[in-house]
Amino acid sequence: MKAAVCRAFGENLTFEEVVLRDPQPGEVRVGIEAVAICHSDIGYLDGLWHSQLPAVYGHEAAGRILALGEGVQGLAVGDAVVVSMIRSCGQCRACRTGKPFLCGAPYNRSNGVLSLPDGTVVEHGLATGAFAEECVVHASQVAKVPDDLPMELGALLACGVITGTGAVINTAGVKAGDSVVVIGAGGVGLNAIQGARLAGASKIIAVDLADEKLEAATEFGATDVLKADVKGLRKIIMGLTQGGADHVMVAVGAIAAYSQAPSFACKGGQVVMVGMPPSGAKMEVEPVIVAATAQTLKGSFMGATVVQRDIPYLVEMWRQGRLKLEELVTARYRFDQINEAIAESRKGHVRRNVILMDKSD
Repeated sequence: MKAAVCRAFGENLTFEEVVLRDPQPGEVRVGIEAVAICHSDIGYLDGLWHSQLPAVYGHEAAGRILALGEGVQGLAVGDAVVVSMIRSCGQCRACRTGKPFLCGAPYNRSNGVLSLPDGTVVEHGLATGAFAEECVVHASQVAKVPDDLPMELGALLACGVITGTGAVINTAGVKAGDSVVVIGAGGVGLNAIQGARLAGASKIIAVDLADEKLEAATEFGATDVLKADVKGLRKIIMGLTQGGADHVMVAVGAIAAYSQAPSFACKGGQVVMVGMPPSGAKMEVEPVIVAATAQTLKGSFMGATVVQRDIPYLVEMWRQGRLKLEELVTARYRFDQINEAIAESRKGHVRRNVILMDKSD
């Protein structure tokens, strides 16, 4: 099969024939029909996090099941599925306590799922490897979706949507009437905003440097929008929230945003860390202030998503018109245009670029 292979960090992907092994017990083989460009993929492509080359990345995908490994239940060949990077063993402490997104089972991404024709091992990027015509993943990584859900929209549910909405609903536990500040109105930030709207937040304040992103934030449910560089930003937020937000969602990977976020929260409020800075980046925290204000600093990985529970719920919210998906797609590309799609995504002005694997024109 064809895959877009990363041979050198920061360089264009190359289209190559690769070998994809058959699904083993507990795994499924999926024919990819749509895959979106996530900024986490770009981070790996740029070498910001540990990875071995050559590699096939891509983890925000949707398609149909082509084959089942031994023991897979509840799925059938031909099923439409969303393919995520959330892999759970079902046996470790995290899985047993309802946190499969924190599964502790080790996964070797150079395990022979992918290889070159000469036998060279290709890293199975993010345990998914969806920048390809097909992928083999653990059955826990897929959620069955209705046939009438467009694949390009299903792909968005694999990461960007669940990361943003889940950070608000699952991690932060936003309740009706709460106030929420979302720093960063990119793809994940817009989903945090609509997650806050779904949760019934009374104030949803979006903060970003780009006017077009703040305009989009209003479209997705923000009650107020503020330029990140406006003079007296903290004072304005204090006024809008009557003393600080209950929840401050940091949906960018900028350390400056992380350092500033606690000042926007009320006493007893929480800062939820959603954006992913490069490895080694650090923020300064003054413990006495955290203690005196009884604030919480909380991490959110993949929106604390339980794949088989949350993705069907979000599909239903979309069906009811309460969740925006179509509006998240900036542009659609053919598979052979993936480098163009990535280049445009790097510029930071897109919501999501989506590769349609069967698009021929």
